[in-house]
Amino acid sequence: MTARASCPPKVGVVIPALNEADAIGRVISALRLRCNYPVVVIDDCSEDDTVQIATEAGAQVLPLAARLGAWGATQTGIRYFLQQNFDIVVSLDADGQHEPESLPELLKPVLHGDADVAIGTCPERVSRLRLVAWMMMKTTSGLRMEDITSGFRVYNRRAMQQLADPRATLFDYQDVGVLLRLQAAKLTLLDVPVQMQERCGGSSRIFHSWLVVGRYMLQTLVLGLSKRKLGRPMESKT
Repeated sequence: MTARASCPPKVGVVIPALNEADAIGRVISALRLRCNYPVVVIDDCSEDDTVQIATEAGAQVLPLAARLGAWGATQTGIRYFLQQNFDIVVSLDADGQHEPESLPELLKPVLHGDADVAIGTCPERVSRLRLVAWMMMKTTSGLRMEDITSGFRVYNRRAMQQLADPRATLFDYQDVGVLLRLQAAKLTLLDVPVQMQERCGGSSRIFHSWLVVGRYMLQTLVLGLSKRKLGRPMESKT
């Protein structure tokens, strides 16, 4: 056994953030109470006090020069931890929906080698808009995950390498495109039930109106139909 293999895996946490001053401090503080993993906030050109609050709460902040969206910011964090030779990355939202108390359970299957990716799922949070969107996305893409839009995830190094690839930069969101790429790479994805809370402030950037959902769904349906041939429909596990 090599010295590297005998060491505990290096785990990092990435939080994409855009104007999340209302919640980001509480999110980071809650994480630091539960674990001692490095926390990196990718600031997506916020116009409020997100950077200052995140820094004061104990996170390292990496500011983006241009707004990339939630997935672009998350990918930046994945690339950063990959360059720092980390083995596992946890992603979670900055708005307070994802509870750090669920992190040990979410990490467990990846740490034990039972999955390459663990996705925190909470079907109870499904609104009518979200339910319609999920049904259409699953039908066209062939995905079978419970919550394909959840940003509360754990990726191992194999998954990190797939998502750091320049081709993954083309995705606008962290749902169908990201999951299909992981599926095409024959990685194991696992649903892990978790509890989620309401946003501490603001509203969803995707599911807040039928007009926005319509545009989002058009993009996602085209992606799902075009990428479905990359792999067979995956079976979710619980």
